[in-house]
Formats: sequence, C-alpha cells, structure tokens
Amino acid sequence: MNETTLAPPPAPAQEGRHRASTPPVSRVRRLFAGAPEDPRWARPALWAILVLATALYAWNLSSITGNTFYNAAVYSGTKSWKAFFFGALDSGSFITVDKPPFALWVMGLSARVFGYGTWQLMLPMVAVGTGSVALLYRLVKRDFGVVAGTIAALTLTLTPIAVAINRDTDPDPILVFLMLLGAAALLKAVRSGRLMPLVWSGVAIGFAFNTKMMQAYVVLPAFFLVYLWAADISLGRRMRNLAVGTVALIASSAWWMVIVDLIPAADRPYIGGSTDNTVWDLVIGYNGFGRIFGASSSVGSQGNGAGFGGSASIYRMFNDIMGGQISWLIPFAAIALVGGLVLRGRAPRTDARRAALMLWGGWFVLHYLTFSLAEGTFHPYYVTAMAPGIAAVAGAGGVMLYRAFKEGSAAVGVPPRERIRAWGRGWVLPAAIAVSSVWAIILLQRVSGSGTLYTVAEIVVGVAGSAAVLGLLAGRFMQRQKLVGFAALAAIVALLAGPAAYSASAATTASSNGTNPTAGPNTGGGMGGSKGGAPSRSGSKPSGNAPSGSGSSGGQSMGQPPSGTGSTATRGSSESQTGRTASGTGGGMGGQVSSAMITYLKKHQDGATWLVAVATDQTASSIILESGQPVISMGGWSGSDNAMTLAGLKSLVKSGRLHYVMVGSQGGQGTSSEIATWVKKHGTAVSAYSGLYRLDASDVS
Repeated sequence: MNETTLAPPPAPAQEGRHRASTPPVSRVRRLFAGAPEDPRWARPALWAILVLATALYAWNLSSITGNTFYNAAVYSGTKSWKAFFFGALDSGSFITVDKPPFALWVMGLSARVFGYGTWQLMLPMVAVGTGSVALLYRLVKRDFGVVAGTIAALTLTLTPIAVAINRDTDPDPILVFLMLLGAAALLKAVRSGRLMPLVWSGVAIGFAFNTKMMQAYVVLPAFFLVYLWAADISLGRRMRNLAVGTVALIASSAWWMVIVDLIPAADRPYIGGSTDNTVWDLVIGYNGFGRIFGASSSVGSQGNGAGFGGSASIYRMFNDIMGGQISWLIPFAAIALVGGLVLRGRAPRTDARRAALMLWGGWFVLHYLTFSLAEGTFHPYYVTAMAPGIAAVAGAGGVMLYRAFKEGSAAVGVPPRERIRAWGRGWVLPAAIAVSSVWAIILLQRVSGSGTLYTVAEIVVGVAGSAAVLGLLAGRFMQRQKLVGFAALAAIVALLAGPAAYSASAATTASSNGTNPTAGPNTGGGMGGSKGGAPSRSGSKPSGNAPSGSGSSGGQSMGQPPSGTGSTATRGSSESQTGRTASGTGGGMGGQVSSAMITYLKKHQDGATWLVAVATDQTASSIILESGQPVISMGGWSGSDNAMTLAGLKSLVKSGRLHYVMVGSQGGQGTSSEIATWVKKHGTAVSAYSGLYRLDASDVS
C-alpha cells in the first residue's frame, strides 16, 4: 500500500525559512487567501467557519446573563486590585471564589478597559472561543491537510456544549484555549526536537492550571507519552527535555498558589472551597481528587452538583443529560481513532501524523474516562474540554478512513493479501458513518416534540446518513469516484446536523447560560442551577436584574437576582419566581433578600466596609451585582466553608466594618449555628426584613 495516499505529506523542512523571507504584504495576503498550495475553497471555508463560530457565541449578546458568581468577582476586581489579584468575590476581599483567578483576570482587564457590562465580560470569551476553532484548524491542517482541518474546525464550532459555554462567563473557554496552545507547542517540540517549544507547552498548561486547577492536567499523560515516543531526538535528550518542561509546568502552575499561601491569613481573603484556608487544599481537595473520587474532606467531595450530569459510569456521556451536549461524534471518533492508528501502524517512530493522532486520541480518551467516572461535583459544561479531542480525531481520522476507502476501491494490480486488507479497511468508513447516524437519530428522538428544529434535523440525519452509506458502497462497486465524493459530503451533513440544531438552540435561547449552561431542549434529568444576574450594559453600575426569559438550567434555584419585575422561568420545573427575592439558605445562615432590603442596607450602611454578611456565595454575588457594594459570604458556595468565625464576626462589628448580618430561622450546625445564636441574642432585628439583624460596636462585649 502506498502510504502517501493516506494523508497529505508533511510540510517541507524549508517552510520556516521561506516564511521568514516572505514580504509583509504577502503574509497579509496569505492570511486572507491562504497558502498557494491550498485549494481555492480552503481559506474562504475557514473564514466562513470563524464567522459562524463568532455568530453562535455572540448572537443576541444582550440576552446573555452569565454566571453571577464569577460576574460578581469580576466586578469586585474592577473596584479593588487586591480583590483582582486574589480572585475575591467581594471588593472588601473577605473570601475568594473557588477557582484560581486567571479567567477572572482576563475578564476583569476587559472590564477595566471598556467598563463593566455584558459585552465587556463576553468579549474575551467570544474571542478565545473563536480562537480555539482557528487554532485547532491550524494544528490539524498541519499534519492531516486542509480537509481534515476544516472538518475539525467545523465540528468544534458546532459542538453544542462548546456553544453554550462560550456564551457564558465560566472559565472553561479560556481553559480550552490555553490547553490548545499547550498542544500546539508540544507538537512543534515533537517535530523539531527543540527544548523551548516544550517549555512553552508547560507554561501554557500552567496558566490553564491557574484557570481551573487540576482539570488542566487531564491531558498531561498524552503530552508526556507523545513526546517521549515520537520526538526526533535521542532517548536521553527526550528525558532531559521532559524534565526541564516539567519544571516549567510546575513553576507556571504554582507561582500564584505559593504567593497566596505564603501571605498571612489575616492579610488576604479566605480561600473559598478549602477546608484549611490554603490554595493547596483547594488544589488537592475541592478542585482535585474531590472531583474524581468524591471522598475527601473538602466541600467538593460532598457531592454538590454531582447530579447535574447524571450518575458516574462509563456510559455517562451517552445518558439523557449528556448525550445531546457532547456525544454526537463520539462513536465516529472512536472508530476513526482506532482505524487511523492501524493505518499508521508501520510508520517510523517519529511519524508526525501518528504522533498527532496519539495526542488528539489521548486528549479525547483521557477526558472521556475522567468525566465519565468522576464521582464528585460534575457539571455538563466541564466536557467542553473534551470537544477539541473529538473534533480533531473526527477530522484527521475521518480523512484517513476516507483515503483508505478510496484506496480499497481502487485496489487492483496488487498482491491478493494486500488487496484483501485494502478492501477490509474500506468497510470501516461506511460502518462508522452508519453507527454515528443511528446514534444521532436516537439522540434526536429523545427530544421528539421539542420543536420543528429537531424534527428537521432528524430527517436530515436519516436522509443524509442513508445517502452517505449507500453512496459510498455504490461508488465503490461501480468505481465512481465522484459518487464517493458526494457521499462523503452527505456524511458530513449527517454527522453535524444534530449538533447544529442543538447549537442553534444554545445561541438563540436566553436561558442556555448561567450557573449550569447547556444546549438544546431539556431532557428531564439531573439537577440544575439558576442564572445569575446580568452585568449592566451601560458599562458603569452592575445590575442584578435577569433579562426576560432567563432561567435556570434545571429545577433547583441557586440564587436568583434580588430584583426584577417579571417571572424567571426554570428549565425542568413548572415553578416561576417573581424576581423579587434571592434564596440564601446555606448552613442555616440564610434569609431572603429583596430590592427594598438592599435599598435599606445602602441607606444605613453608616461607613461600614461590607453592606451585609450572608450565608452563601450565591446570595452575596446577587447583592453585589444589585448594590455595587461589597458583601460577605460567610460560608462560601455551599455555606459549609469556615470562612467566618464568631471571633472574626465580633472583630468586624467592633471595628465598624460590618453592621448587618442575615441569619435563617432554622439554625444550623457548627460555626454557623454559633454565629446565628450570637447574632440573634445581641443584634437588633430589623422587623421589616425577616432574618436581618443590626449590630454595632456596643453589642460586642
């Protein structure tokens, strides 16, 4: 078999020198028109995909509410550089969010430059989302050609959960972009054998770590294996370079954590989500092993949110909740990965295409296993990080299977054994298309009756999938290459029609973003979280008002904005809220917040640093966005953090930095119960607002 037919030849070694001598005008022309050796359709197709991605991520921008939790932290960072550096929820820097702050820094810098508002926060998210599509195109095209790169870019663009998360203020879009930068540098290190690209790969993953901690490390086994196996240098140099790259990775990952943990606790915010007020505990607990095993002592191990994506199992990605978000091309990608590796089986150790396929396949498989089997906190949007692996394998492996199919169809004049192998390989592509088309129809039937869009998609999948399989087989036996080409185009339509329907829904439905963003119709499973307040579009003062039609991603309210006029619909629930209150029941320290209460608190703040102390981050973030004032979250996200002690509360009250505390009527356990008891005993109840107490220095003995 002639291996050169399986994929385009690698770029010539002198390409770098040629580019270095290219005049600036030619570089600009190359950017817009593409390389001279590319087909004429290649660059227009790429630009069309990038425009589509930008449109999906930025459509109806004013409807995007984002995640109140992170919105409030970004707003606080625009008011205080201390809060900015630590990633504090409030500008008074009492407690941090439960993630490292890099994504907050990116959004915060945008808000500081352009003013605080919806588009200011979303601008970097849309940019990195579209940038990830462009970067994946370049990486796949480099090793597998224009067609593979185009398919990969379009697949990533139309991955439903990727559309949903790129329309949100969660940190995942930035995480994915940084991981792709790390992959780009690693592949360059494999091809060149040089050390510095490997160092930069480690730095990129380190910044990804400072975006979402241990999730950034999921791809590392694949990175290490690919470099150790395929780099075109001696084993000794490979091991040495990996050691240096690992040092760069550790330094890039740990610098913020080390600085924060070295600062005395009295001089910095409490580390939200930790059990001992250290970032290290957050790394290994709540954002580390607690996510995987659900068995540490951290808050994350208590299962908060674990039901969002269904029970942990090897089939989780295919369940009613996750299936429509990510699984459309998983069957095709799995078959393409195995087939592609088999086709490259006899290639040299340093074969660049096999190395790239190993990287993207490892990216896909490692994320699949991690997310499927994770027993701790799990949200559907986490799997956005798996999307580049699926897209790259679908593009690269799909093109390899297509070339193998055409080769099998034309296998004449070769030895019988080789002819049999070629014909056998030729059946893989039709089988992969058939399996994936059937799975897409099953997914669309799950939401039958949810709208015309999904019915049309189901018909398109059925017709195009049948045309693709029958066209491939007919073209093979009739030796009609044009028919095979048309069948391949039909296959692309069949495989992407379902994801396109879900993605269109995510881009046009206001309720798709918030605490737990998802795409497509509700499938009746899992827990959900409500939307946070939208940033103000005026660029000045934040607003906690949710736009009309925004609602939760599931049936459980988790902190509605404290003001508004219309009802706020919830997905997966028939209930609606008036928009006048925000639930804040965490650890028995909750109450209810209204716009009138916030007005009262601001009028009687009397020079205090914090407007009020409440139980949880959800309530605090809503009040911050509504009032523009710092608010204390005493218990973190779930109300279980030990951020506030009775001694600490007394100190704040005595110094005049805090006057108001909200407590619930049910009491609580541990510190929250102790605080509630003390507040009720020594504070003055504000009769107009249930659960609100006033405390002054004279109340502290």
